[in-house]
Amino acid sequence: MYAVIKTGGKQYRVSQGQKLRVEKLNGNPGDKITIAEVLLVGGEGEPKVGQPTVAGAKVEATIVAQDRAKKVIVFKFRRRKNYRRKQGHRQPYTELHIDGISV
Repeated sequence: MYAVIKTGGKQYRVSQGQKLRVEKLNGNPGDKITIAEVLLVGGEGEPKVGQPTVAGAKVEATIVAQDRAKKVIVFKFRRRKNYRRKQGHRQPYTELHIDGISV
């Protein structure tokens, strides 16, 4: 069984036992969270498609880690103008373990 969930402005296809990195969510490692924005549930028979979400469907997950991604270097440069700007960015993320999908 799989589901398509929406969190952090993005959509993810998840199944039970999967590990997933999403945009930062509130909580500490070990906390259990419920994601109610389930857009589609499939895998057994006909898929259930929500309009916009599937009524009564939810995904249970456990927070594994709160961390930051690898650094991305933003470098702006204009040739012959002596213009250089260097900036780094590390995006925070939450790593989830999908415990179950219920309809």
